[in-house]
Amino acid sequence: MENDMRSIGEMARDSGLGVSALRFYDRAGVLVPAWVAPDSGYRWYGAGQLEEARILARLRRAGMPLADIRLVLAGWSGAETGLVRRLLDAHLRRLEQGLSDARDAFSALRPLLDDRENPMTSPLDTAVRLSADAPEMAAALDAVRFAVGADPELPMLDGVLLDIEGGGVRTVATDRYRMAVGRFRAAGHEGGRTQVVVPTPLVDAARALLRGGGEVRLSVDGRRMVLEAGDRQVAGDCLGGEFPDYRRLLPVPGGRRALVDVAAFREALEAGPVRPGEAGGPDVSVLRLDDSTVTVCPHEDDGPDRVGVNRGFLLEALAAGARDRLCLEAGAPTNPIAIRRPDDEEGFSILMPVRLED
Repeated sequence: MENDMRSIGEMARDSGLGVSALRFYDRAGVLVPAWVAPDSGYRWYGAGQLEEARILARLRRAGMPLADIRLVLAGWSGAETGLVRRLLDAHLRRLEQGLSDARDAFSALRPLLDDRENPMTSPLDTAVRLSADAPEMAAALDAVRFAVGADPELPMLDGVLLDIEGGGVRTVATDRYRMAVGRFRAAGHEGGRTQVVVPTPLVDAARALLRGGGEVRLSVDGRRMVLEAGDRQVAGDCLGGEFPDYRRLLPVPGGRRALVDVAAFREALEAGPVRPGEAGGPDVSVLRLDDSTVTVCPHEDDGPDRVGVNRGFLLEALAAGARDRLCLEAGAPTNPIAIRRPDDEEGFSILMPVRLED
């Protein structure tokens, strides 16, 4: 029988749906395998199911709700396709209406933006010079490097913000779906608050220079940054454009908080169940955070306190935390999840939650 069917891996390759997505749609009763091996539980799909899987993949990319997809697939092979056409037309109208509403909203916002052209990262009138400990600065860059954006439509996010104020420098990076903040101490800056966005290549070059240890000297003049360590230096131009006011995005302490053993938690995430995100997005781990523990939820857990998170992003945040133990904070399922260092409240990252399928 197996020779006449596709394995779940072959189905994933040929349909454009991931293995985890196929498992999810099986459990949801949307695309049930033709045969499941009784000894191993391995899923096998009939030849006729490939078309259904490809249709399912297209509908999810178009953002169709799962309830409507069930009806589309149920009516696809029938003699009467009127219901399928009506469902497709209705979803297209919703998308068109949503696009029209978005255009109206953006048209109203643009004049407001034109009235307040005040970029946070405007060129500096005076040069800033300070000194810092190389390992401390390196740790602050490492804490945020994973969250740097890579969207060509938002080039101002393709770097690390240096927010210089008082006796310290905050490092900040965000790609919209996550944000990370670090901090290192600095001496020699007596002026007011100064901000520059250092592009990713210059961040990586600076990080390589910091491997030598000792004290380093950092200067920013206009949009040019220079980092010196002994007789070595890296220099380059900073990014233009306006970096988001990250202070408005900082997590508010509160909600449920749990201290986790990072190695054990990573193992639970990597071995635990995952489900596809919205519209065929990345693998999602579903967590339940109590006052003292974090549980990676099984698929059958449909409790109200679950929160979905991009598993790959969470694993990167745990690695960037650089501690054996980290604190996870969560409020409502729609609130960002915060990952904090228990010994350093200045270093943390936040992840936007992923909407779970109904």
